[in-house]
Amino acid sequence: MLDTETCHAACDAKDRRFDGRFYVGVTSTGVYCRCICSARTPKRENRTFWPSAAAAEGAGFRPCLLCRPERAPGLAPIDAPARLAAQAYVRIEAGALEEHGLETLADDLGITSRHLRRVMNAQFGASPIEIAQTGRLLAARRLLNETALSITEIAFASGFRSLRRFNATMKDRYGAPPSQMRGRKALTRGDTFTVSLSPRGDYNIAPMLDFLRMRALPGVELATKSTYARVLRWGDALGWLEIGMGPKALMLTLSENLAPHLRPLVANVRGAFDLDAEMITVDALLGGDAELKDDVKREPGVRVPGALDGFETAIRAVLGQQVTVAGARTLTERLVTQFGASLERGPEGLSRAFPSAAELANAGAEAIAKIGLPRRRAETLHHLAVASSEGRLPLSRGAIAAGRAALAQIPGIGPWTIEYVAMRALGDPDAYPATDIALINALGRKGETLEQLKPWRAYAAVRLWRRAARKGVST
Repeated sequence: MLDTETCHAACDAKDRRFDGRFYVGVTSTGVYCRCICSARTPKRENRTFWPSAAAAEGAGFRPCLLCRPERAPGLAPIDAPARLAAQAYVRIEAGALEEHGLETLADDLGITSRHLRRVMNAQFGASPIEIAQTGRLLAARRLLNETALSITEIAFASGFRSLRRFNATMKDRYGAPPSQMRGRKALTRGDTFTVSLSPRGDYNIAPMLDFLRMRALPGVELATKSTYARVLRWGDALGWLEIGMGPKALMLTLSENLAPHLRPLVANVRGAFDLDAEMITVDALLGGDAELKDDVKREPGVRVPGALDGFETAIRAVLGQQVTVAGARTLTERLVTQFGASLERGPEGLSRAFPSAAELANAGAEAIAKIGLPRRRAETLHHLAVASSEGRLPLSRGAIAAGRAALAQIPGIGPWTIEYVAMRALGDPDAYPATDIALINALGRKGETLEQLKPWRAYAAVRLWRRAARKGVST
């Protein structure tokens, strides 16, 4: 938790760097705000500060209707306890407690449930259960204000298991039933809907789009200099999404059939586009290193491109072993053509989904090998698919300990693949695939692990990849 004077100064300046790092409870109105709220700044004596939305709501404050706390960036992981808490927070925001419960989440993080509760209370001033409840409520507020879904659909999409419980909880916490909390703007149901995602600090989407454009799969993805779109399977729904930069925030457009999954999808997109990174802290460390200082000076704020589908990332990483990005893309195109499902009524250029774990598990190694793979590599893909379809391969963002351990058990998965998947799918900010040929070329030497840049080596890797690309070095 930041000290009181820093919080007061951030409120007075409406400093975007602190957006989401704390919340302001206003005792004179009973609401809590982001520090950037455009309303008149409350008097100092009327301000209280809380480390999370859940803590503010636990103290009896209601979310501000103007600055919309549900749109705030998340708390960035800086030290070890904060990183652990942030991993748990991301999983909770994506619905982990509703899907599997507290004990499973703690196991995935490699700790006990008691320690998890202790860390979350210390970092956020609220228990995992309280954070999950606030997350459900804020997700419901967003759906009420930004979609035309029915009240019943919103209840289940937010993570509530009954309409009666949803109505009662909303009225108890916010003083009104959901039907009275719709935004003033009339929303009509259509083929798509759009929500905004606020980043922490200044956000340069160009490096992210460069990375995605180089690897985009025809039919599955479309990446331009201003937007990224793709087909995405989420549960039983097969739809598509598009992400682009608005004036102050990223704009996420989703096909209407993905609306019931908005809460985990928002958490996933935030992670994939690294919206919550504390880039001032990251760049301060990297910029102080002789190897990277010129890269940081030339282009500050380069974030880590994550992944929207952890299983897909693992499959593509195996296909990319010991080949160039272009070679990996060719093999992956063949895999999608052979095994991917077709998308009906998608935008032009988006027509196929990446194969699911079940589809590849059912296909078998022999059929997979026919795309032009050595038998052993096809068997590795099949092992990945079987492990994922059986629930033995946790590749959700934040499941760093469990995901790394599960990957290490699969034949054909080595250190490079584990580090790459940990960086992009699991959200490990310190992952570093040291044997990557492009990183070696960028550094001009082998065997470099950049220990001095812990815990932000993933950010160093992305900068070195960009350096290699500028020099025209094969990646």
